[in-house]
Amino acid sequence: MEYAQQDTQSPLIYLNNAATTWPKPVGVLEEVADCLRLPLYEPGRTTGDGSTDYPSAAREALSAFFHAGPPEHFIFTQNATDSLNLLIHGFVKKIHVPFHAITTELEHNSVLRPLTALEQGGAITLSVVPFTDNTVSLAAIKKAICPETRLVVMTHGSNVLGSVQDIRPIAEYLHTNDIFFIVDGAQTSGHIRVELSDIPIGAFVFTGHKALFGIPGIGGFFIPDPDAVAIIRQGGTGTDSRTLTHPFEMPMRFEAGTHNYPGIASLYAGIRFIITTGQEAIERKNTNLTRSFIRELKGMRGITLYNENPDLPVVSFDITGIDNNEAGFILARAYNVITRTGLHCAPLVHERIDSGKGCIRASFSFFNTIEQIEMAAHAIREVALSADTQIRTD
Repeated sequence: MEYAQQDTQSPLIYLNNAATTWPKPVGVLEEVADCLRLPLYEPGRTTGDGSTDYPSAAREALSAFFHAGPPEHFIFTQNATDSLNLLIHGFVKKIHVPFHAITTELEHNSVLRPLTALEQGGAITLSVVPFTDNTVSLAAIKKAICPETRLVVMTHGSNVLGSVQDIRPIAEYLHTNDIFFIVDGAQTSGHIRVELSDIPIGAFVFTGHKALFGIPGIGGFFIPDPDAVAIIRQGGTGTDSRTLTHPFEMPMRFEAGTHNYPGIASLYAGIRFIITTGQEAIERKNTNLTRSFIRELKGMRGITLYNENPDLPVVSFDITGIDNNEAGFILARAYNVITRTGLHCAPLVHERIDSGKGCIRASFSFFNTIEQIEMAAHAIREVALSADTQIRTD
């Protein structure tokens, strides 16, 4: 397919925010620079003083933001994938004997692959619950539960369909039946209000580099009952260094080695940006951008929208007659529109919606504009028209 070469003067339209938000708020970049400019303040590890104690400050910010506590029950990791691995493998290690686990077709590979590895190793049996109308119901989960079920892991928001799961009734039912519930909040954290104090979950996972506006390499989880998950990492913590046994105190129980201080600083500043700007204002703008984008493409010949009413600023679509990877390449090279193409690390969703071939995903941020949305939609319509013309010619 022929297409015009990119105008190097055209502005970059970045629509891959479900992977990593860009640009970052100025305050985030400044906080990271300050963190790197000054000596690190590491309680128990240095005699320095005067710099910001970023881990403590960020835990306090997270506790207030997610309406949960105590702050020391917020654990820092590399990202959501790292958190999910620690929690899933740690829970299995704590149980000791094989048991039954449940997950869903909406999951990212950060959930599917650890569970599959454990199933293949004989540590668990696994059921995968289907979704209906872009969500997973409590009824579907109940249907999969058996006497040996000890663990349910599911996403809060789909990174492909943009649908948010109603986790409260699921959490309440699982809690009543003594089933540990891990919620993957990578896509929802920062986008929607989450009050963890009102939801009886086993653990809630977040990542910093998406809608919390942090830099890559920082994430974490909140765990109300640390005793439910075994320690699977050991190392230096700056406390009780005389003993060769890793400490059980929180948060050191799940954290070993030097923290990612610049990442934690960015997370702290990202939460501050959201609070200062107003989460409702951010959500309102993202909703307007998403609705405008869908309105621009809905009903267009050759364009298939996989969810016309997403809860998150995520829109997945296909263009008839052209491979989604090629379409993404054309959008980037000819129009300077950056999207995400392929399976989005969520293969089971794609088996259901597009026979496993993948799709194009546009995802929006507070820093996108209506003008960018209109320009991107125009570019997509042009690619779709060209593909349709090619089909008719052939």
